[in-house]
Amino acid sequence: MAEDLPPQLGRFRLLQRLGEGAQATVWLAHDPLLDREVAVKLLKAANEPGSVDEWLHEARAVSRLTHPNIVPVFEADTQGGRSYLVFEYVSGGTLSQRLRAGPRLTAAEAVRLMLGVLDGLTAAHAAGLVHRDLKPSNILLDARGRPRVMDFGIAARVVPGSDTPSRIVGTPGYISPEAARGAPPHPQMDVFAAAVMLAEMLSGQRLNHDPDPWRAIQRVQTTDLVLPEGLPADVDDALRAIVQRGLAREPAARWPSAALMHDALAAWLRPVTEPDAEAQDAPVLDFLLRRMRHKSDFPALSDAITRIQRLTQSEHESLASLSNEILKDVALTQKLLRLVNTAAYRHASGGQSGAGISTVSRAVAVIGFAGIRNLALSLVLLERMENKGHAQRLREDFLRSLMAASLARELCLNARDAEEAFLGAMFHHLGRTLTEFYFPEEAEAVRRLVSPADDGPPALSEAAASAQVLGMSYEALGLGVARQWGLPESLQRAMRRPVGEAPPKLIEDAGERQRWLARAANDMADLILQTPPERAHAKVRALAQRNARALGISADAFEHAADTARQRLAQMTEALELRLPQHSRARRLLAPLAPSVGDSLTAHELAPTLVLERTDSAGAVPGPAQASEILAAGIQEITDAMVQNAQLNGVLRMILETIYRALGLRRVIFCLRDARGQTLTGRLGVGDDVERLAPLLRVDLTQQPPDLFAAVCLKGADTLIQDARAANIAARLPAAFKGELQAQSFLLLPLMLKGAPLGLIYADHPRAGAVQLDDKQLSLLRTLRNQAVMAFRQAAG
Repeated sequence: MAEDLPPQLGRFRLLQRLGEGAQATVWLAHDPLLDREVAVKLLKAANEPGSVDEWLHEARAVSRLTHPNIVPVFEADTQGGRSYLVFEYVSGGTLSQRLRAGPRLTAAEAVRLMLGVLDGLTAAHAAGLVHRDLKPSNILLDARGRPRVMDFGIAARVVPGSDTPSRIVGTPGYISPEAARGAPPHPQMDVFAAAVMLAEMLSGQRLNHDPDPWRAIQRVQTTDLVLPEGLPADVDDALRAIVQRGLAREPAARWPSAALMHDALAAWLRPVTEPDAEAQDAPVLDFLLRRMRHKSDFPALSDAITRIQRLTQSEHESLASLSNEILKDVALTQKLLRLVNTAAYRHASGGQSGAGISTVSRAVAVIGFAGIRNLALSLVLLERMENKGHAQRLREDFLRSLMAASLARELCLNARDAEEAFLGAMFHHLGRTLTEFYFPEEAEAVRRLVSPADDGPPALSEAAASAQVLGMSYEALGLGVARQWGLPESLQRAMRRPVGEAPPKLIEDAGERQRWLARAANDMADLILQTPPERAHAKVRALAQRNARALGISADAFEHAADTARQRLAQMTEALELRLPQHSRARRLLAPLAPSVGDSLTAHELAPTLVLERTDSAGAVPGPAQASEILAAGIQEITDAMVQNAQLNGVLRMILETIYRALGLRRVIFCLRDARGQTLTGRLGVGDDVERLAPLLRVDLTQQPPDLFAAVCLKGADTLIQDARAANIAARLPAAFKGELQAQSFLLLPLMLKGAPLGLIYADHPRAGAVQLDDKQLSLLRTLRNQAVMAFRQAAG
């Protein structure tokens, strides 16, 4: 029988029952501290104390998981003898409800949905956790239809080498054969359940349902589960084989991991869409190629690239053959020799002095076939653009591509693949480059469709805009031309832009890593080209953080690579005698990438040098890794909320809560500028007594001389004060701060809009030196601050 509705559980006010299982009841609740709705899972009173302890232990372990396909756990506690979990409330229904409501999912829809579930499971398994109760009612579909795995309440940790029997846990109908026998937890148990769910999505019927749950548990141990006959036509033999392998009764015959099942399903999905897309694009590609062939330089460009590619890929061609090919083009020869004598390539010549390298043969011998191929192909593109009427824009595009290529080479983990990384990144946006070359009016039309209004989000993505203007996307055009030129499949693969967020762990497959490297290098080059230098460092740092794990490269390495690529690009620009007007955006590619006062949390001139050591006593903040995970998870959650047009106050509260939880602070307060723009006043906050204290925090922007808070806001300088007792700090603190708000260490994050203070995020701790921030946390905090600014822009939209 369902439990009666308790009015209160700790600080949470329970609103209504959302569901009930054998172990617990789930409630919709209100969290008054953060003013948000949450889901509370209340363990039933009848459970034994030992099971309560185990349940809470595993739930706390799950709370450290941060992944877009996992519903995060916020808290786990016991109140008045009742144990409970608090996790994010996702307003969408469950997969079970979706399947009951219909219509039946197509095979492609079911596979795409399962890819998200397997992504979430992969993250959990990487953390050593097995869900053990995966089923459609434990998969939520959010407002965007994204699957979110929930209810890790009976999750268990994998103990390598353990053969200790486990309790039989799980839901009959989805439990794996080995789990039904009480085997120790293993990720393949979740793989089996995922395969059962996919089979049910494809067939529209239950696979192992029985009114008697024990019969279902016994059946899975003794009988092979198979996909039923009469499936829709889009469930082909290849997909059947993937699902059937996941349903294998013996773990040795099953997919070894969720990641490998994911890869198999992704590979099945790809051929379903790509041949149709190519066939649809074929007439448009033929039309665009005919237009380009009418330009006198396109056939010459195509022929030159084909010959250079053939010579440098052939195992039989000699150094002399390549040298002779290059010598046919006098302008190409001159430019190539100037380049190989720049400092960027001089180290390869053994430190030659005097005249340096003076022959193409010597250049090929020193730089190598791959290096010369890259330079030659780059210069062929440059040569064909010089006679264009819009040559200046083409030079910008050429230098942007060269910057991306140099970045990819610097960031490549394997030196043997560095030149391939260079070429993959250079041709990553071949379709965009060719459109700039040959269809400048269409390229301008695409830019107008993509350009945001008043710094808002783009009206259309570049892919959608180019498809609308040209009839096919830039990427499809580039790939079509690459096939015409006979570029190798490995290069064509690098030209296919990956979608979604970068994977949370190192990409093992070399070809796939080259794709993500080409994307990251081009995104960074685009970002530097499109961003004023004083703001570029922070954005590059954030981009580096998003790609660091997938590529196995630290954020510092990204910055170092950007600086090295910039220096080499400057040398090449000078050697090629490319003249850039003062107003040219391409000059940003040559500017040093350094933090500015306004976008950095590095030491402010007002910060004291005294830093007290942190202790392990009460009030210690989370460790650096945990703090970064909380910040990153908050950023993802806030991004999703903004996409779904969440209310401004809700977004701001999420930002404050993220900072509060990650850094272990006493309180975080948001101040907003008044209508006259003269004062910032505390409006909302998180932490100790904020409802009463927030309005006391006032920053007068008009007083002369300005106090510390006003000076920081007027400068837009993010500031960390590590000891407010230092004489030079204490003398400049606002009077209001010296009362109840007084703190020994605090963080100030001003929000600037059109060069003027819009608001302030204030965060404090009662102990000096308690707030310690590493580079990763600084970048994530900057992102949170920028999200607050974007929330105001979106609200004003």
